[in-house]
Amino acid sequence: MSQIEEKLAALGVSLPDAPAPAANYVPSVTVGNIVYVSGQISNGPDGLITGKLGADMTVEEGAAAARTCAISLLAQVKAACGGDIDRLIRVIKLTGFVNSTADFTDQPKVINGASDFLVEALGDAGRHSRSAVSAASLPLGVAVEIEGIFQIG
Repeated sequence: MSQIEEKLAALGVSLPDAPAPAANYVPSVTVGNIVYVSGQISNGPDGLITGKLGADMTVEEGAAAARTCAISLLAQVKAACGGDIDRLIRVIKLTGFVNSTADFTDQPKVINGASDFLVEALGDAGRHSRSAVSAASLPLGVAVEIEGIFQIG
């Protein structure tokens, strides 16, 4: 087991198979030592995590949904690295989209669910730049979608 997967296991997380793209795009593109991962939607053991922050979801529920996106992002990085997640050097940037009402302003707190998880799992290599924005709706009604940029070796 890789070092990163050992740390994830200690957190009670095992990386799923990388989700397949749902349309005419690729899950990631690698340019040199940078991996650009397409948006990963909130998806848990019971299926898609849907809802709208500010209407029918709490910030804590949204943060939990964002955490699932981060796990899927790592699964995509692992796939992009031919199965060797230890090639991951650092998380560079996340862009998080939160399905929220017009008056909801805690998008950063929701995306903290992903950011906090990545730092917990990867230490300083998980620290990243970030945007957290509102969306009037997201594909399939999901609560959160996050894309990421990663450095690999």
